[in-house]
This record gives sequence, structure tokens and C-alpha cells, in this order.
Amino acid sequence: MKSNVYFANLRARNENQNKVTKIRKLFDKSGFKNVLSKGDLTAVKIHFGELGGDGYINPVFVRQVVDKIRESQANPFLTDTNTLYSGSRSNAVDHANTASLHGFGHSVVNAPVIIADGLRGENVKEVKINKKHFKETRIAGAIAQADSMIVLSHFKGHEVAGFGGAIKNLAMGCANPAGKRDQHSIRPSVNIEKCIGCGKCSEVCPKQAITVENKKSSIDKMKCIGCGECMTVCPVKAIDSGGEMEAKIFTEKLTEYAYGALRGKTGRVGYINFVINVTPDCDCVPWSDAPIVPDIGILASTDPVALDCACYDLVNQAITLQHTMLSDNHDHEKCHDKFKGLRDNTYGYIQLSYGEEIGLGTRNYSLIEI
Repeated sequence: MKSNVYFANLRARNENQNKVTKIRKLFDKSGFKNVLSKGDLTAVKIHFGELGGDGYINPVFVRQVVDKIRESQANPFLTDTNTLYSGSRSNAVDHANTASLHGFGHSVVNAPVIIADGLRGENVKEVKINKKHFKETRIAGAIAQADSMIVLSHFKGHEVAGFGGAIKNLAMGCANPAGKRDQHSIRPSVNIEKCIGCGKCSEVCPKQAITVENKKSSIDKMKCIGCGECMTVCPVKAIDSGGEMEAKIFTEKLTEYAYGALRGKTGRVGYINFVINVTPDCDCVPWSDAPIVPDIGILASTDPVALDCACYDLVNQAITLQHTMLSDNHDHEKCHDKFKGLRDNTYGYIQLSYGEEIGLGTRNYSLIEI
């Protein structure tokens, strides 16, 4: 059976076609009112962005969703979880300050910001899933306790997962730092021939697991927590996520955590993906690189697999922009997977195939333009 995915392009010639109007229409067409009940404490799961980056979803767009939730007589709050790595969102105080600096104040979004896993990631609920890699997952308390949820995701590339959309937002985004560590559990390796000894990897490592000796980096696998920050800052791509099997297992683990984030919320979750400013990297990095394809549109569904699948297909069907991180690889596999063109040792499609296998959703979708 096909899942409906609703699509709004970005063309506008009058006030009835602007983005804020389209977001409200997507909310209605996707039936999100049916996932909400009067008095619900509704989590609006979002990424507030790392300081220095600007790829996060516009707070004005978020306001439209909040107002639609309030029209349904539910009580929305904006939420995300603390990071595994060091940065501007590693504890709830810094995280809330970052959200405010990026425009997610109450006067703009009409809802409070609540960091779901507490001050230092201690507010967590163990959720049983009994899957291949995990018997249980560690989901942030405020998300696990919420009655319903609307998941807003910026669709873009990711250093290890290939791409990040609704599934990754559920998985990494709904886990506390210990849960994030469960998923990552990769041990990056250094290509000594490529390494230039710049030390940037050592500077960002939150556990001081990287040292530079004789102008070459070395990773202490016993100290490494697998956060992958070293991979994002290496200017010559001398650090990767290990072998093919390790990268595939990572993606399966991520998908299982998404399943855990949804336990107890059957029929109570809606998803909106913004396929705008499709950057090569996760919004967790403190910069935003040039987008690899033109802006495509905004999509919504009650099925996270179908939604991510539609976004993935639209990006791969789009033309490739020049002078981007993908420009040297735009013919990679005839552009069948632009995200693999960015980073060869990624397998983003596993989010979709394994997600379907474990019952997260279906890859069989109908794309309905509004």
C-alpha cells in the first residue's frame, strides 16, 4: 500500500502562494490535525543549528506549524537533544542560548523551547524495541513523554548516514548523548598518506583521543566515542568511518533508534521535510557549505520512510550545482546517488530499505503536489 507524500514547490506569484501559506496547506492536506488531540503536549522536533551554521529551518516557517498545532487545541513546545560532541549545544543552557540566537524566541515561534534530555542529557527513558542491534533505545524524556509530535527536518547530506531527513532527526535527534553514542559506535581511521598533520581533528575531539606526532594524526580507539567530528573538519578527507560493513551497521543502528523514538506514538506523529539549501553536511557543524542542488520544495507525510524516500529521489533527479563539494563528483554513478557522490563510504538508502523492513514505513509512495 502506498503512503501519500504531499509536495509544495517554491514558485510564488501572489500572496496565496508564499511559503508560509504552503506550509499551512501542507499541514492540512497531510491530515496532521488527526494526529493531535485536545490538550496534547506536542513536541515540535527540530534542529536549532550549531553556532556558525545557517542551514537550519527558518523560525518563521516553524511558527506556521506551531500556530496550526494551537488551532487543534494542542500545546506545542520546540525541542531537541544535547549533542555528543563539544560545541554550542552540548548542554541545555548553551543549547537554549543557541536556539535564541538563531531566532527561536517565544515572540517569533509562539512556543517555549524545552531541551528534551535535561541539563546534561540525564533525562532519558529506556524504550524497548527488540531489533537486530538494540533490544532497547535511550530516548530523551520530554520526547518519550510527549503525547504527539510534529517532526520538522532540513533535508541535507551527512558525513556517515549519507543524508539526514526525518529518520535521522528521529534517531540522533531524539536520543540523549548516551543514545547517540550507541548509534555512532564507529571508530574513524586516519589515512596516513593523506594526513597533512594540521591538527584540526585533535582540536575538536571531545575526549582528547587524537594526537599529532611527526605531522600525522593518530586516534586512540579506546578513548574514541565515535562522534565523527574529526571527519567533518579534516580539510583533505584523511579520516573516514572505517570499512563498508561498519558504515552499513551504523545506518541500521540509526534506523532502529528512529523506530524507538516512535514507540507509543502510533498515529500521533507528522513529518515535514524542507528540501531547501541542501548542504553536504549535517547542521551540527559550525558552518554551512554551498548547496549541491537547487532548492526543490517542502514535503509532508505521516510516513517518515516514504517522505525521506521522496526527498532522496527528488534530490537525485535534480541538476547538480557547480562550484560545490559535489562538483568534482557530479557524474558519480551517473548521479543515481548524489550523497554517495559526496562521500563514497555512505549508504543512506539503508535508512529506507531497513526502515521498511522493521516497520518504520514504506518506500512505496504517491507524490501529490498541492
